Amino acid sequence: MLRLDRLPDLGESIGYATSLGKPTVAERLDDAERTGLPLVQPRCGVGGHAAMRDLLVDLENHAAPDILTTTIDSHTRLLQFDSVRRALDVDPSRLNGYPLVTHGWERGRELNEAVKAPLQVRHGSPDGRRLFETAIASGFTSYEGGGIGYNVPYSKNVEIVESLRTWQQVDRLAGEVTAAGLTIDRELFGTLTAVLMPPSICIATTLLEAVLAAAEGVRCISISYPQGGHLWQDLAALRSIHRLAARYLDTSPGPSGVRVHTVLHMFMGVFPQERRQAAELIMYGGLTAALGGVAKVVNKTPAEAAGIPTEAENSEGIRLTRLGIARAAGFAVDEEAVAAEMARIEREVQDLVDPILEHTDRVRAIGAAFDEGRLDVPFAASRFLRSAVVPCRDPGGAIRFADMGNLSFGAGTRRSNDACLEHRSGTDGTLDRLVKDINYMAGGLDEVALARLAATPGSAAR
Repeated sequence: MLRLDRLPDLGESIGYATSLGKPTVAERLDDAERTGLPLVQPRCGVGGHAAMRDLLVDLENHAAPDILTTTIDSHTRLLQFDSVRRALDVDPSRLNGYPLVTHGWERGRELNEAVKAPLQVRHGSPDGRRLFETAIASGFTSYEGGGIGYNVPYSKNVEIVESLRTWQQVDRLAGEVTAAGLTIDRELFGTLTAVLMPPSICIATTLLEAVLAAAEGVRCISISYPQGGHLWQDLAALRSIHRLAARYLDTSPGPSGVRVHTVLHMFMGVFPQERRQAAELIMYGGLTAALGGVAKVVNKTPAEAAGIPTEAENSEGIRLTRLGIARAAGFAVDEEAVAAEMARIEREVQDLVDPILEHTDRVRAIGAAFDEGRLDVPFAASRFLRSAVVPCRDPGGAIRFADMGNLSFGAGTRRSNDACLEHRSGTDGTLDRLVKDINYMAGGLDEVALARLAATPGSAAR
């Protein structure tokens, strides 16, 4: 691991986190699994220390999120610490997140002591080692990212094998901390590029990261999935995560078993600009999270299409999410449609994952799969994969493949996908149709989704 000067030793850091007297993120997630009520977590991060502390305190006072976030700035994500220092000297508000490494672990502890909710670091770093050490010293108990999810969407020139190796070191330290008595939640960023993402690609990449993390001693893994907008497909994807995790991980009770939690990221594509439509989409996300049985939902705000939300807008997003969650009571799910989607998704994931896990050096196998296009991500920034896959929506709005590229799908998987597109109007793969599919939610929910949202008024949000 890369060591920073002045970091306290691991035992002191673990003792500090325990002394806070607040639940860890892992404990909150376990509680959510028992109660069936999803946790709600906002995104938030600003450059100045006082401004970051005030933002966390205000969010807790006004909306009581279950978990709070410290989102890291882009310079820190890329280890550009000189740029961070210059920005802090000139105007911290110009940073697009909180530079935890530069502010240091003592200030990180001040953030922890200012609020009752546990804190998670969210960032986007292909190399998250220095940031992770600072987060542990600060008392954070959850850390997002992985060698695929925090590389492929964000970085052009970082080799996938290199990124996976650095994240193995992060997971090794997380495993050491966990073995010493403080369970660290490692959330894997299945959202990827966030736009029109086929569920099987999201789940396959996170499961591969999960297998690597578990091998390093990580025992609490959160697998996140981005809401696509088609309710039955989203529910199928969320429900499939636990089934697939049990196939590839030891999820048995006991010290060697891995606790797997599901996380829904609310719709990450083009958001409606009209605030009423944005509010409906947020509530639909809350409904999806509850019906999907997730442990946590990362919410959006009505200002999503306009820019960075204020504290008040973020608080409104939390309240709208809980209204959507409340509407799940008594909701009628088409279980036959969900089961059919689960079968498709699980077969696609197995086609992608199984050939890779046959290899002893799984990191190199993942790198080779990306290089050859057997594993791929649409619209990726990285030049170390092909981005040959073209997604699309079928006539009902579910996400399929217009072009599968060189993905390692079997003949049956390909026939199933093509059958879903038989009655799709227009020419598959054309730019105009792709743009239309990407903008699927920009005009608000369709009539079917609105009817589902209005079908059960639910009880009052907590």
